[in-house]
Amino acid sequence: MRTIPEKIDICIVGAGPAGATTALFLAKMGIPHLLLDKDTFPRDKICGDGLDLKAMRVLNQLDPRLVQALVETPNQYNEAWGARFIAPNGLVNDMLYEPKGTEIPFPMFLTAKRLHFDHFLIQKLDTQYTDLQLNTEVKTIERVSDGVKITMIQGGVTYQTITKLVIGADGDHSVVLRHLSERKIDRKHYAAALRQYHSGIEGMHPKGLLEVYFPKDYPLGYFWIFPLPNGEANVGFGMTSEVIRKKKVNLRVAFADLLKNDPYLAPRFKNAVPLEKAQGWGLPLASRRRKNYGDRYLLAGDAGSLINPLTGEGIGTAMLSGYIAANFAQKALEKQDFSENMFKAFQRETHKRVNKEIFGYQVLTHPFLQGWFNSIINATIKYNRNGLSALPKWLNTAFNVPIEMDYEA
Repeated sequence: MRTIPEKIDICIVGAGPAGATTALFLAKMGIPHLLLDKDTFPRDKICGDGLDLKAMRVLNQLDPRLVQALVETPNQYNEAWGARFIAPNGLVNDMLYEPKGTEIPFPMFLTAKRLHFDHFLIQKLDTQYTDLQLNTEVKTIERVSDGVKITMIQGGVTYQTITKLVIGADGDHSVVLRHLSERKIDRKHYAAALRQYHSGIEGMHPKGLLEVYFPKDYPLGYFWIFPLPNGEANVGFGMTSEVIRKKKVNLRVAFADLLKNDPYLAPRFKNAVPLEKAQGWGLPLASRRRKNYGDRYLLAGDAGSLINPLTGEGIGTAMLSGYIAANFAQKALEKQDFSENMFKAFQRETHKRVNKEIFGYQVLTHPFLQGWFNSIINATIKYNRNGLSALPKWLNTAFNVPIEMDYEA
């Protein structure tokens, strides 16, 4: 018996944070839709595993009880009360949030394996409105007279559905992007990274601070240690693809070298235990400002190149873009207008929350300044204390200020 509808108003491809968030808000609006993913859940996803205030803001917009539910699951979610920045010269600057009085009593970050967080979102889907089809691989997408035809395979059987609007939330290798737009890598706005889970790392901060380190020997690269529950940590190293190519960096060799020989890292990893082989993935950065909309389609999350270029964080921006996509889809349904012109403001709305980071990335990667990268980072970490005073405001925005947007181009 056929389980996939022949026609549906909205189809979302990809059920990670961007796609699941889109589905959650569409269901909240009472809008039926189809959600496809080639995998089953829970499943691992290579990532830094950090949930920032953007992610928490979207969760609060959906249901104010959700962040509390994560905090109350300490075996899967770790509280990080700030961040530690380590300069190339070894200087350490801690940004620690210590709420006082009526300030928001939640941490700045949570960390969780995507195995757990993505499944958490899937479990919150409302099956009254969300037709979730897992183990379903989309093969082709093409425009037809009355919409977009999606051909997929599930259990060895080929199905087709026609939708008025397709939302691509299927990651860096997005099939929606390949068929309806163009997937072309710009090395200046693309990064490569490695992740390796460890246990037994020495010197972890008792408040679970996320550590970001800029190794002296690898300018324009950064190393991270993000604490996880059960004494584990997400450890990784990343650089932009342009720098990797120009400097002929072998990322795996560099990663192993840092763990063994770096004066800051080597003592801390001397007795640490790797829990997996280092795994790599690509990061399409928001600095590219990819066109993420068009006639009958929107691109959310990594499919729309929305990773924060300064931090490499992508979960929060993916969830924000999913929320924005759901709202634009609602407006398009109301007007029965799925043209490119209807979605012109979508790109502005998905990018405006990372515009400052895009500007900072453009400054740091400017050819004139690249030779001064270590000096700039040393000075920034030494003198920049402004973030501490802004922390209560950031938390208040995440927990108390509704997300607003402008639909007019």
